[in-house]
Amino acid sequence: MTISETTAGTVPQAQATSADAPVPAPARRINLMDKAPDFYQAMFALDKAAARGLDPMVRELVRIRTAQINGCAYCVDKHSADARTLGLSEQKLYGVTVWRETPFFTARERAALALSEAVTALGAHGVPDDVYDEAAALFDEDELPRLIAMCVTMNAWTRIGVTCRLSPAPRA
Repeated sequence: MTISETTAGTVPQAQATSADAPVPAPARRINLMDKAPDFYQAMFALDKAAARGLDPMVRELVRIRTAQINGCAYCVDKHSADARTLGLSEQKLYGVTVWRETPFFTARERAALALSEAVTALGAHGVPDDVYDEAAALFDEDELPRLIAMCVTMNAWTRIGVTCRLSPAPRA
């Protein structure tokens, strides 16, 4: 994942006052890439390690769902675009928020989405056994650790995005 500069807070005043113009995002609080580059490089390395050997579509679905749950607009935008580049259909992309109620996802994708949700919203008792067991049954001994690592890594990324108020730049 690459978090680039955004245009948050830079909408010209004339545009910002139009009722039909997009409302600018809140201003970024801090740019960690500039202020803590060693930390950022470690995050990039962690992300790369988590993704190694994991199906790219599963990887992006986990990233999107985690970002949705954590409210990271930057990550939802970035990973939705990345998933589209990989060939994810619009229908399937729109269905990520309601994946349990759709027929669009494979058993592996559903297990990855369920694990992502459980890792992201840890309850008092952690990740439920049935969620973990389903993922363990569908992902082999090399894939399962990468799936778990991606869930953990994406939660770190989204917490950076939300805390720093990263916002996606509007596309033309």
